[in-house]
Amino acid sequence: MKSPLYEWHGAMDAKLADFGGWDMPIEYPKGVAGFSGGTLAEHAAVRERVGIFDVSHLGKISVKGQGAKDFVNSMVTNDLNRITSGQAQYNLFCNDAGGVIDDLIVYQFAPDDIFIIPNASNCSQVAADLSAVAPSGITVKNIHQEYAVLALQGPDSSKVLADIGINLDLEYMSFGKVTLPGDEDLGKIIICRTGYSGELGYELLPKWESATKVWEVLVEKIAKYDGRVCGLGARDTLRTEMGYPLHGHELSLEITPVQASASWAVVFAKSEFRGKSALEIEKSQGPSRVLRALKSSDRGIPRSGMAVSDSLGRVIGEVTSGTFSPTLKVGIALALLSPEFKVGDQVQIDIRGRLSSASIVRAPFVEPRVR
Repeated sequence: MKSPLYEWHGAMDAKLADFGGWDMPIEYPKGVAGFSGGTLAEHAAVRERVGIFDVSHLGKISVKGQGAKDFVNSMVTNDLNRITSGQAQYNLFCNDAGGVIDDLIVYQFAPDDIFIIPNASNCSQVAADLSAVAPSGITVKNIHQEYAVLALQGPDSSKVLADIGINLDLEYMSFGKVTLPGDEDLGKIIICRTGYSGELGYELLPKWESATKVWEVLVEKIAKYDGRVCGLGARDTLRTEMGYPLHGHELSLEITPVQASASWAVVFAKSEFRGKSALEIEKSQGPSRVLRALKSSDRGIPRSGMAVSDSLGRVIGEVTSGTFSPTLKVGIALALLSPEFKVGDQVQIDIRGRLSSASIVRAPFVEPRVR
């Protein structure tokens, strides 16, 4: 599958890779518009100034009809009654065993009009599961290619929007609909104050066919702030520094919210949600493993799948995500470990046969500035 910006990325010599069945840019090694490129430069731009990402591979699902909000709320772990129209909420969509089919963002346009953004590879599954149990009068549609998703992230992101002529006073995880000044014929653009970087940011959802025009306006406007067009490589290093989970790594059918330290997004007081009974049992008994943040004490760079052991050499878990932190200039990781190991403990990571020392620390590794 291809983003509506696929040709643009190719023209910029982006390095492409498969993400959930979509050919998406990892980085722009040669940079864009005369600015330096590569994952490190792209990462630094978002932390210090501003960057933009094409994340149009993310899924989109529409759930409409009387009772749509209550129906979706009965399926997801968080509580949609805590938000109102014009707000969005992070959620987990589990199976009956408590495994995570996907993590997703739920937008409430109205109580009878719910919009869901799942991960790319899980969109069809989430849509099919919802459709299979939707009450009469509620329609579930997979609209994956009706909207693009363009992420504007970094401390200067609100200035970029103002320069375009978009002045929305949005609280965190709230959204509105605007037209692009001078290009009203492009239709309404959904803008939500959210992101995956830990910085002030917005995600813009123009119609699929309008994406290139909106993208080119953003590319032009970020230049004033020494911004960068960014690939998904930088998106991954940014989210890892925040300790944000990535489905398939920190969350999966085998990794529950209780294990992944994501119980903050699970409202057990709700009368129902899929997987509730299984998660209640696991929470009461205590999980067999928990997600911890690791910071290298030497020059080792952890990677997903590497074994973690204690000081006696006993294997106690496995790295789920690992990278070099461009901000901290050291290796960092997220790992599922035996629950008895706590913050402050020292561990070892098997990096291709060499034991690398690391400390268990509190996530996030870098202070978030989303608000």
